[in-house]
Amino acid sequence: MASATTLYDFSPPDKKGNPYPLTSLRGKVVLVVNTASKCGFTPQFAGLEKLYQSVEAKQPGAFTILGFPCNQFGNQDPGSNDQIQEFCQLNYGVTFPMLGKIDVNGSNAEPLFEWIKTEKPGLFGMKRVLWNFEKALVNSQGEVVGRWRSITKPESLEETILQEIEKAKKNGGASATTESAPTATDSAAPAQPEAESKLA
Repeated sequence: MASATTLYDFSPPDKKGNPYPLTSLRGKVVLVVNTASKCGFTPQFAGLEKLYQSVEAKQPGAFTILGFPCNQFGNQDPGSNDQIQEFCQLNYGVTFPMLGKIDVNGSNAEPLFEWIKTEKPGLFGMKRVLWNFEKALVNSQGEVVGRWRSITKPESLEETILQEIEKAKKNGGASATTESAPTATDSAAPAQPEAESKLA
């Protein structure tokens, strides 16, 4: 989707395979995460839910998380959309939206993720998503303002998210500078380059 300029230009599939227009999120700060149910990072679902609830308590209605199941990394999310939904709810009490299973790389990659990778590439301009539970932050104007690797704990992003919400309230949602987490690697994943996050 070469002409896309904001988050609101996309309608990824929901858990039933129907379009989920992201225009419905206009004005919100959004964290986009590619997830998996059988990964070393799968316990991050608990951190994501904690983050979602904490920000909602402080800034009601200003933030959401979009989870996108993906089976491209080690076949670690082989279930159906319904099975994935049930797993997330029963094991981690997930209440934020979990959408349909997608690809994040390759010829069948979901256009939303192609856009995110173009807007906020990693070190040396690398655009590929390297593993499950990478995270991208979109401000209230629909612009990508941060991208973090799998190793970054969801809870560590709360201050950055709250700053984006406050900035949006003060000056119409202008972008803020966000910093990526320190370099580290997942024992089950290949080493991943430090994600870049610059002033948009």
